[in-house]
Amino acid sequence: MDIKNLAEGKKVYFASDNHLGAPNFKESLPREKRFVAWLDHIKKDAAAIFLMGDLFDFWFEYKKVVPKGFTRTLGKLAELSDAGIQIHYFVGNHDLWMNGYFEEELNIPVYHKPMQFVINNTSFFIGHGDGLGPGDTGFKLMKKVFVNPVSKWFFRWLHPDLGVKLAQYLSVNNKVISGDADANFLGEDKEWLIQYAKRKLETQHYDYFVFGHRHLPMKIELNSNSTYINLGDWIKYYTYAVFDGKELVLNKLETTL
Repeated sequence: MDIKNLAEGKKVYFASDNHLGAPNFKESLPREKRFVAWLDHIKKDAAAIFLMGDLFDFWFEYKKVVPKGFTRTLGKLAELSDAGIQIHYFVGNHDLWMNGYFEEELNIPVYHKPMQFVINNTSFFIGHGDGLGPGDTGFKLMKKVFVNPVSKWFFRWLHPDLGVKLAQYLSVNNKVISGDADANFLGEDKEWLIQYAKRKLETQHYDYFVFGHRHLPMKIELNSNSTYINLGDWIKYYTYAVFDGKELVLNKLETTL
């Protein structure tokens, strides 16, 4: 769904990697409240909001059950969606198992792979970023196991109390699963999402590549008219991007929110 013409004064926002619920409810709650305050703050001029994955540290939808918690976040998203603000959700490696709840309950489309958007005649290539580009072979193998229908079928047969507890333990404690490697810039030649973006440019032009997953805020000029943005996270950096119809800017959350 493209956004052809932004109305005067309207903007498009991008945020990623909140990991709500980690490492526990008590420590996650202040971060959730800041995120909800930010959503409330931007609703006055937001034409659209892109949530770029790992909003939750764990999410799995049973047929009749969704994980407990996140009431403030879900309620605010419902409010914004009901008010006519477009919200687009890209699953990350912590919330791979979305299966209709956001679409049915919140009227929010959910994407399981990167997508192309055109906003105000500006082209975007957008995705969470996990499993893209060269390298990261351990995670790519793990992801194949997680998204396999047989694996999901077996997990669904666990009682939700047991399944959620097990998944939360693995998410917080296993860096292969969580992707919480030390967020240090590795250099353009070793940053696999930058390499992925450069390869995409060999066959098609995009003005902006927007990803999450790396937890490190980055803005890299790929060439004279294409830019790579990594959104950072809402654990350490509290960064997000905003597009005003002309330029995409990486911002840091105001401490007053």
